[in-house]
Amino acid sequence: MKVLISGASIAGPALAYWLTRYGFEVTVIERAPGIRPGGQAVDFRGEVHLSVLERMGVLAEIREHQTHGGAIDLVDGAGRTLVSMPASFAGGAVEIRRGDLADILYRRTADRAEYVFDDSITSLTETADGVAVTFERSAPRTFDLVVGADGLHSNVRRLAFGPEERYVRDTGYHVAIFDAPNRLGLAGPALLYSEPGRAVSAAPLEDAARANVMCVWAGERPDVGRRDVEGQKRVLAATMEGMGWRTADLLRDMGDAPYFYMDSISMVRMDGWTRGRVALLGDAGYGATCGGMGSGVAIVCAYVLAGELAAANGDHRVAFPAYEERIRKFTKACQRVAGGVGGFFAPRSERALRRRTRIYRTLTKGPLLKLLDRLSTRAATSIDLRDYPAELAARRTTLGA
Repeated sequence: MKVLISGASIAGPALAYWLTRYGFEVTVIERAPGIRPGGQAVDFRGEVHLSVLERMGVLAEIREHQTHGGAIDLVDGAGRTLVSMPASFAGGAVEIRRGDLADILYRRTADRAEYVFDDSITSLTETADGVAVTFERSAPRTFDLVVGADGLHSNVRRLAFGPEERYVRDTGYHVAIFDAPNRLGLAGPALLYSEPGRAVSAAPLEDAARANVMCVWAGERPDVGRRDVEGQKRVLAATMEGMGWRTADLLRDMGDAPYFYMDSISMVRMDGWTRGRVALLGDAGYGATCGGMGSGVAIVCAYVLAGELAAANGDHRVAFPAYEERIRKFTKACQRVAGGVGGFFAPRSERALRRRTRIYRTLTKGPLLKLLDRLSTRAATSIDLRDYPAELAARRTTLGA
């Protein structure tokens, strides 16, 4: 069967890995001219995430590229530490830069799947025996199935399910992330400084000469296009102007940042993630801008979607309902974790800031530290995985006998 996957970040290549292993013919289309480098750190936590990575054979390589980060110190305007958050809270069991993870998955699949960069889907027309697809640049083609793994602002979701505003819910917070010189000389944990409705954090990167800077703020959606990077930088500079601590130092090099990302902190809310021969995977169907363990969710759900398709011999009428049923509880649990991320970084009032400090100062002491670890991994393990590779191998053996 021929499967078209839109998106070559994390979810798309992960799905391509499993589908090609099961014998599907896979094409991955990506709007960007290549695999996007850099980006924020993403983490994996709990036995479910790690077991899927182990089955893919990529866990060891991920550990080779891990950031060794995750710990966060909440600081005041003078740089004094208020609370030290353990690495397991933000960094999970293993943490890696998004671009490094995408590169690992791409290299594991590039010789088995067709990758088409610098192109995008323009229309999807379902027929009796497939989906007719047109593209911005490439000639039209027909596929048996189409999967949207193209992120929070999914093009496939728009084409197959309807306008974005039906499904994407803003939380009232926004985030910007970029790389800059390590002007603070950071060598240990990330530092997070918050004022009412605004926050800035900085974490050292692997070479220690650079840092990853993240800004979070509350407010209305900025009047700037998603691809207008220069306009976004102007919005961020105006939003963070006058903020205390070392904010001005961290933003000084934003104009020359080799990597820059800005978006609202939003959730995708949908009753179902399949329609006809089209399915949604990862952030496109049940994502959160940050805090929802998006990469872990994408890896696990790609494993489930591919496994159910293989178990059903490619019959999407059987596989798609099974996929939705298996991941529903899991994705909802992870989204609940992400629901409070904006309020954690940038509480809206001085009173809320003080309350956050008190809560996490208590949680990070003594036996409560284990409770904090359990709270951060419970959602990540809220799914029972079928061992699809073993089941399919046993079925092939039986049929062969």
